[in-house]
Amino acid sequence: MNRSSDRISVQRLIHAPASEIFDLLADPARHAEIDGSGWVRESRGGSRRLALGDRFGMNMDAGVGYSTLNQVVELEEDGVIAWRTLAGGALSKLVTGRTWRYQLEPRDEGTLVTETWDISTERPLSRPFVRLLASRTRRGMEATLERIEELVTSA
Repeated sequence: MNRSSDRISVQRLIHAPASEIFDLLADPARHAEIDGSGWVRESRGGSRRLALGDRFGMNMDAGVGYSTLNQVVELEEDGVIAWRTLAGGALSKLVTGRTWRYQLEPRDEGTLVTETWDISTERPLSRPFVRLLASRTRRGMEATLERIEELVTSA
């Protein structure tokens, strides 16, 4: 990842309809199930269907517990969902703003899922530090797509 392109994308062809994958992504209570990083512990607020502009919280643990507030910034039913991770209070001036985006493209044999981690929307002060997580983030994203596939094809 370099300064001119602060995005990482991973793809996986999942042998399931886009609607099933979207249903999983649009329910924040299921995010701990799909998280390949091991950092997402649980949703604050329970199960619900996300809509554009909705906010949802997550309890996280990356060696130390913390929480996030996320806002849905893009939503196209069965096609795209993206949320921006926001910090609260004084931290919002320093560390906030990375975007997680899932694009679902129907194919004859299933759905091509592209997950993108975009830190171009991150606060400039924290962006260099967040860049240090790039290789770990890529591995977590690949594991997330694998988990999504396991969940939607095991039923």
